[in-house]
Amino acid sequence: MEQIINYFESINPILAALYATLFTWGLTAVGAGLVFFFKSANRALLDGMLGFTGGVMVAASFWSLLAPGIEMSPGEGFTKVIPAAIGFLLGAAFIFGLDKILPHLHINFREEEAEGVKTPWRRTTLLTLAITLHNIPEGLAVGVLFGGVAAGFDGASIGGAVALALGIGLQNFPEGFAVAMPLRRHGLSRWKSWLYGQASAIVEPIAGVLGAWAVLTFEPLLPYALSFAAGAMIFVVVEEVIPETQRDKYTDIATLGFIGGFIIMMTLDVGLG
Repeated sequence: MEQIINYFESINPILAALYATLFTWGLTAVGAGLVFFFKSANRALLDGMLGFTGGVMVAASFWSLLAPGIEMSPGEGFTKVIPAAIGFLLGAAFIFGLDKILPHLHINFREEEAEGVKTPWRRTTLLTLAITLHNIPEGLAVGVLFGGVAAGFDGASIGGAVALALGIGLQNFPEGFAVAMPLRRHGLSRWKSWLYGQASAIVEPIAGVLGAWAVLTFEPLLPYALSFAAGAMIFVVVEEVIPETQRDKYTDIATLGFIGGFIIMMTLDVGLG
């Protein structure tokens, strides 16, 4: 792990953000690849995986994003937390807007419960877009943190950025599986189910590179940018991930998955950051 951290310290931060988010995308593709070996997925397993995803996202939002953002903000007391509060609100508002505009369908929801503007798009496309919506703030978070390290801000470290990428990659693995299996269940071939599943994370390298570039170009925005990513991730968890796990009888499994994901992400961030 030390060699990985040293390598990321030695390369351009935008390139580091690209490599890190390609890693998270790759784990999504590996998770979606399980569709080649299984015909169906147990609902309890899917709900547990989604709960794990939510736990990682919530832990990452605080330990990797909000806490460093507050630490590097100027001032004291209420003044110090203003950038985090503003950024958090803007991040949530950004995903709220996308949620109302982008047509999508959550994994465990019926087709008539699709959200966003009305469209004739098929269920498979809507399912993929729902997971894509999850992945935008994840890629942005990784890119912003790498950019913050390069800008020399206190509270941002390569270890923390690597931990965030590792944690998001770990939760992307079950997420890829969770989107590919429903697609397979709805009649797509294994190849198309995998293709759609991995494509849901293609936005992560794009968002990661844009996040790193924005922070390096506009350094004073970093506390706002970190909190923006946190607000976006928390909105996704509360509005989408948690409701998806509460629609069947496996709510306890989903909750335990959430706790496990939170502990793993917290441990990674504190241990490496």
